Amino acid sequence: MAINLKTPQDIEKMREAGRLAAEVLHMVAPYVKPGVTTEELDRICHDHIVQVQGAVPANVGYRGYPRATCISANNVICHGIPGDKVLKDGDIINIDVTVIKDGWHGDTSRMYYVGTPSVMARRLVEVTRQALFEGIRAVRPGATLGDVGHAIQTYAESERFSVVREYCGHGIGKVYHDEPQVLHYGRPGEGLVLQEGMTFTIEPMINEGARHTRVLPDGWTVVTRDRKLSAQWEHTVAVTADGFDILTRLPGDDNDAFL
Repeated sequence: MAINLKTPQDIEKMREAGRLAAEVLHMVAPYVKPGVTTEELDRICHDHIVQVQGAVPANVGYRGYPRATCISANNVICHGIPGDKVLKDGDIINIDVTVIKDGWHGDTSRMYYVGTPSVMARRLVEVTRQALFEGIRAVRPGATLGDVGHAIQTYAESERFSVVREYCGHGIGKVYHDEPQVLHYGRPGEGLVLQEGMTFTIEPMINEGARHTRVLPDGWTVVTRDRKLSAQWEHTVAVTADGFDILTRLPGDDNDAFL
């Protein structure tokens, strides 16, 4: 496994791409409301990336994918293709965006409430967000990817939710999906040992019910087999000399307040 370690200068370039990706998710938030289509949300994100940021939406054309974002609602785990689906009150959605700036990728996603969510939906979203940060807190030189996955799995399962195993985080930089693969479950002390200069995403997918998945006939959309809800949050992180650095956060973002 060849891991591309980044220089401090590289990481600053990734931070700029990450900031732009986070800005897209912040910008689109007011448009997430009942009655909007996922295709319209995607268009808003696409136009902002291209026309305002002067950047490139990495997803367009990636392995044949047709849109700038993935928008996954309710029982969709990941890779939902924006289309004519009209959002309704009580839905929960994930918007996942990757921006390329000066050849470097910034990849992040977050959850949104459409109107007023159910008690279960809100709890799932909040637990998934906390699970992401439990994983991030485990990042430091000398720790292992097993430590990261174990932190996520232990927390999510303690809240009686399940962790999707078929999809994972990934190395990132000038390459969109690079080594290593970052599993969201695992055993302490197992797996790749983390080093300063590694950059990768952590993006746990947590299900209300069982962890099992199914891919729809479009070849992209992944749903829960039991049709129960799923949630996901994602950040791109760098391993620093003494811990971690989140490269996809905005200053003052209250979603990161408990880090």
